[in-house]
Amino acid sequence: MDRQREPAISLALYHLFKWSVVSPMLHTYFRGRIYGADHVPPTGPLIVVANHASDFDPPIVSNCVRRPVSYMAKEELFNVPGLGRAIRLYGAYPVKRGSADRSAIRAALAQLSNGWAVGVFLEGTRTADARIHHPKLGAAMIAAKVQAPLLPVSLWGTQAIIAKGSKLPRPVPVTVRIGEPIAPPKSGDRAELEAITQQCVDMIHAMHDLGR
Repeated sequence: MDRQREPAISLALYHLFKWSVVSPMLHTYFRGRIYGADHVPPTGPLIVVANHASDFDPPIVSNCVRRPVSYMAKEELFNVPGLGRAIRLYGAYPVKRGSADRSAIRAALAQLSNGWAVGVFLEGTRTADARIHHPKLGAAMIAAKVQAPLLPVSLWGTQAIIAKGSKLPRPVPVTVRIGEPIAPPKSGDRAELEAITQQCVDMIHAMHDLGR
């Protein structure tokens, strides 16, 4: 039987990191604004889909949806003493560099069965303008397999956090908008996966166009 919540220790660590680091930084340094947090199902399998422009995006998304979000991370990080166990407790799961999408999908399905919300950046990588130009179908495929809703999230302003040539974050304004959940595809038919994926992209772009 699938779990409805993340492991207790992971939930505790999430709240510790959120309230001691991420939330204070988001609300003070980045003057963060959050809209639509009431749209997030508090328990049960969920696929969080978003645009992606900064390494700061994963903790910001997890903070704003009020529940831990599990993201894939490169396998090498899990071999670093201490770090591997820490990021696993925070919900990261390993994926081999260059491995087939099916490997990542299997890992995401395992996280969902353990009560996690799984985060997927639809572009698959960061984009300079924070738009989604070439969306991947993985999130819709996972949603179809477990019949879990997709939650669209728009990140506005994060592309400006790190200026070119700098390593320090700038105090730029950040706005996060969370849309209403989108029902999963009824099947794994490619046309349906593409349609649901495009629906997610359109909603994220519409929220992003609202700006600050």
